[in-house]
Amino acid sequence: MGKTYQSIVVNAPAEKIWNALRDFHDLSWAPDVISDVDVVGEKKGDQSGAKRVLNGAFHETLRALDDDNRELTYSIDDGPSPISHEEISNYEGHVRVRSVTEGNGGTFVEWYSSWTGNDEAAAEFCHDIYAGLLGQLKKTFER
Repeated sequence: MGKTYQSIVVNAPAEKIWNALRDFHDLSWAPDVISDVDVVGEKKGDQSGAKRVLNGAFHETLRALDDDNRELTYSIDDGPSPISHEEISNYEGHVRVRSVTEGNGGTFVEWYSSWTGNDEAAAEFCHDIYAGLLGQLKKTFER
């Protein structure tokens, strides 16, 4: 089973970060990484089953959203190599937002995923994207 894990601390309130991340259809906070979000279907961005296509290539579905724990789970249903549906299956991504309780506070954000197949190539590919997204999150909210 392939997997990847990334995390970051953002000097902004957890509620503010969560409010940005919880809308599956809005990645306006990541303009340097995500140039295009196409909403697929009628579901709102906070409803399980919401679908999107990112940058014309990544077909994703929101599987679960938990406001109480500030967590979301999604699948990548298809994408470019090395994460196309021919190369991997059972892709499940998770985003978790936690308040930092020490010092000046802030927010600890985790982005991790797992899948079956094409382990090493997919891990490297996904790590770079998620590290970029977390870096963009920090840049956007620490202005």
